[in-house]
Amino acid sequence: MHAAPPARQYLDKTCSASAALAHVRDGDMIIVPTGVGEPPALLTALSDERQRFQGVRVAQILALRKFGYFDQATAHHVRHAALFFGGASRASGQGGWCDFIPNYFSELPTMIERGLMPADVVFAMASSMNEQGYFAISLGTDYTMAAITRARAVVLEVNPNVPFAHGQCHVHISQVTALVESTDALLEVGLPTIGPVQEAIGKYVADMIDDGATLQIGYGGIPDAVVMQLTSKNDLGIHTEMIGDGILTLVESGAVTNRKKTLLPGKMVATFALGSNKLYRFMHNNPMLEMHPSNFTNDPYIASQNDNLMAINATLQIDLLGQCGSESIAHLPYSGTGGQVDFVRAANRSRGGKAFIVLPSTAKDGTISRIVPALTSGTHATTSKNDVNYVVTEYGVAQLRGKSAKQRAQELIAIAHPDYRGWLRAEANKMCVF
Repeated sequence: MHAAPPARQYLDKTCSASAALAHVRDGDMIIVPTGVGEPPALLTALSDERQRFQGVRVAQILALRKFGYFDQATAHHVRHAALFFGGASRASGQGGWCDFIPNYFSELPTMIERGLMPADVVFAMASSMNEQGYFAISLGTDYTMAAITRARAVVLEVNPNVPFAHGQCHVHISQVTALVESTDALLEVGLPTIGPVQEAIGKYVADMIDDGATLQIGYGGIPDAVVMQLTSKNDLGIHTEMIGDGILTLVESGAVTNRKKTLLPGKMVATFALGSNKLYRFMHNNPMLEMHPSNFTNDPYIASQNDNLMAINATLQIDLLGQCGSESIAHLPYSGTGGQVDFVRAANRSRGGKAFIVLPSTAKDGTISRIVPALTSGTHATTSKNDVNYVVTEYGVAQLRGKSAKQRAQELIAIAHPDYRGWLRAEANKMCVF
């Protein structure tokens, strides 16, 4: 018996957001894509009707909207399962009324494929369907493609504003259980604020990036400050997890051509998008860009096949051995591991690669040094001392790989805020590092 044509299947599977909730069962894990890929109509309906469920969890690596299920009083009905914390989810993590699943971004698809993390239902934003019956899960390809192959039910929120991108991000109508239509504007995320400290750090990093390098750029003011100082470079390439407006600026300036890439030359590669409508329009049917799952973009072995890979990521705190606490403030979760370790390791493996960890020297208006003798008790250690290479503050660059513990301490103290260098030397002596 032949399957119905795609257009007929589309009509048969279209329903309201409320009706789509019939595919959710008590105890289910609902997988939702990163950031802008979260489907607002579906998650609003789930929030509105959350008290009809018991023990449902919604897993996502970066929630951008604070939906109704971010509610301590009803968390036993529907609660968040954080793969990475952001502004919408941080309070639930610090209050202890959501789940937290530690992970490397590169390994999330494999965790799902192996059944280590449940994936009962997928709720995802999707582009309009093409003539062949395919949708693009382009805003958050990440781990969602793996979840689609495992899930009992796949529910797409189809929106014509979602770009139909190239890459491994396509889902056929035959794989879809239900569809909800929306024409709402996509969520836009602007560039972070860049001040003089970020500019100074950005200049140090930009000066160490040569023409022809391939870039991975994390989210934040300092990585974007680096980007703003690369517009005069030539033949840069992009292999990253997040594509944002900063990268679009480099494309528009002519700095990014991808010609010198040794993996997928001519192609920009990313796994999720976070930016403006201008960015989303750029992504639509653009053969220069491919969106792939995170076990392709972030796998250190694959990403390192790009020669001269430059990985730029931020941390909250670093100790004198070089251990980075990038995701918590003491024991309180703040963000997550994300792809930082993936790309630090990739850049270390890459021929000519450089991994940069960037941070302001102080926090809280200069009252706290971010370079510390030892990580604050309870801090979630992110990037290990064995992986960290270049550390950059507004006072300079410390290069740590191949250095002894004493040399590392000296390098890091030299780029600490001058007000804290004496204290750091005294503490290093107490710890017998000097």
